[in-house]
This record gives sequence, C-alpha cells and structure tokens, in this order.
Amino acid sequence: MDFRFSGITRLAARAGTVLLGVAIAGGAFADILGQPVDKGIDLQPAATHIRAEQIAFHNGLLWVISAIVLLVLGLLTYIIVRFNKRANPEPARFSHNTPIEIIWTVVPVLILMGIAIFSFRLLYEEHDMPRPYMTVKVTGRQWNWDYEYPDQKISAYTSTPMSEDDAKAKNLPYLLETNAPMYAPVGQVVRVDVTAEDVIHSFSVPAFGIKIDAIPGRLNETWFKADRTGTFYGQCSQLCGADHSYMPIEVKVVSQPEFDAWVASKQPKPTAVAAATPTAAPAAAAR
Repeated sequence: MDFRFSGITRLAARAGTVLLGVAIAGGAFADILGQPVDKGIDLQPAATHIRAEQIAFHNGLLWVISAIVLLVLGLLTYIIVRFNKRANPEPARFSHNTPIEIIWTVVPVLILMGIAIFSFRLLYEEHDMPRPYMTVKVTGRQWNWDYEYPDQKISAYTSTPMSEDDAKAKNLPYLLETNAPMYAPVGQVVRVDVTAEDVIHSFSVPAFGIKIDAIPGRLNETWFKADRTGTFYGQCSQLCGADHSYMPIEVKVVSQPEFDAWVASKQPKPTAVAAATPTAAPAAAAR
C-alpha cells in the first residue's frame, strides 16, 4: 500500500512540474500586445477594461474547475485504492447515503450560482455602452472589410490584407497586417456597427474583448474603449468561404492629435477654381 501511494505521489509531482513549465512558457510567449504569438497558450494581453474583466473571469473559473478536477481525481484515487477487491474483499451492502447525496446536489448548485452572478454582471457591463465619442460602420464581404466614419464624414474605404512580400519586407505579421487599417483614438468610446453584404462574417478583436457577427440585412452593435495606443489585430471568426483566412482586421489606436490629423487627411481636398481672366477691351472703333 505504501508503494502504491508513493508511486501516486511521484506521478502527481511530475504532473505538477509539467503544468508549472507550461505556465511559465505561456507567460514567456504571451507578451506581445495586440497579436497572437507562435506557440503561445495564454490569452492576449487586454487593451480595454472589458477585456481585463473577461480575462479575470476566465482565470477565476480556471481555479474553480481545477479544484473540482483535483477533488474528483482525489476521490477516484481514494476509492480505487481503498475499495478495490484486494483491499476490501467483503463489499458493503448499502445503496444510499442521504448526507452525501445532499452535499453533491447542493454544492454544485451553489458553485453554478456563484458563477452566474459574476457572469451576468460581466454580460451587463459588456452591453452597457457609455455615450460614444464616434461611430464606425463595419461592412464585411467576401473577402475584405469596409470602414466608414459617419461622424467624421469619411466615406467607406476597403481594407485588404497586405501581400506576403510586403509584410516580410516590413517585418509585419502576414495575414494580420492590412493596407488600410481602422483608426480609433485612445481613451474614447467607439461604437462599432457591424453588417455584411453577402454571407455571415464575424468582426473579432481579441485584445478588445469584442466579437460580433456581421449578418446581411442586420445591423449589430458593439463597442470598445482602448486604454493604450498600439496596433491590434483580429480576424473574421465565422467561416465565410474559400478565402475566409484572408479577412484580417487591423485597428490602430492613436493619440487624439494623431487621430485628428488622420481624419483631416481623409477629408476631400477642395477643388481650386481658376479665376476668370478678364477679356481685353475691344479695340476702339476707327475714327
């Protein structure tokens, strides 16, 4: 019996070492803001308050389910060792245990109620949009995105992925970098109206904690408030056809002066009208 328990202890220690190594590796790889990293296993760092709340909720649930898994594993191990045929040749004859049945009914209900309270609070916060500073209309189609700024009088422009050669030459992530990104000012509430022209797409930016379907004939709404500047990437998250993987989303969050300068650069240039040249006075009539 001692040999069995020592073997189980060594196995648990090895498993803990592996999990610790994985956690350290995840922390080492997940350090680039706004984009995925090769071999990364953790969530992207948050760039909005909502995303930070989502990550905290996820991590809290991870501790809860880990505790449940360890509890169940411990109970199974105890039962296997204590009540196997060799250790317990004469099995018990009872079939019910009222206190245990009450415990395994009430405890899961309390756990789910606790999860629901935090989940509903987070869902409410995600949908409780403050007064927006501006609106961006996003239109998805096979296979690119259109961005339109009605408040700034900026007509829709199309965002397509940067070519692989250009991305490599500029040391930028291919299939994430675009030729025409979406711009937003830091610290401002941006309302995003999302729709589609052909099939269902999905507008998703992980660092902002937003993901919403783009459906033809329907205008869906989400929002974000970035708390730092930088470039943040996303992708269409709904299978939408052969070139589904060629629908990257690039959002550049800049300072307010930089955003104002970008808006000014997108305004139509006034057309210069040439001044009319006065015609020469007619020659005086011959006397």
